[in-house]
Amino acid sequence: MKTFVIAIGLVFLIEGLPYFLCPERMVRYLAQIQELPPRILRAMGLVAMLFGLFLCYLAQRTDLFSL
Repeated sequence: MKTFVIAIGLVFLIEGLPYFLCPERMVRYLAQIQELPPRILRAMGLVAMLFGLFLCYLAQRTDLFSL
């Protein structure tokens, strides 16, 4: 459970960083995202999920990320 809470905290940290560092650019970026068709957004979400799943697999099955 501790690892899960740390992971959620890191997600919030990484997600909030662009809004803190360059909010004006994020407003423009989000306006561009609104113009994309839903199928493109869905594809981008699928790619992001698959990449996250792949990273989790690598972290569990290999010593690639051990310090």
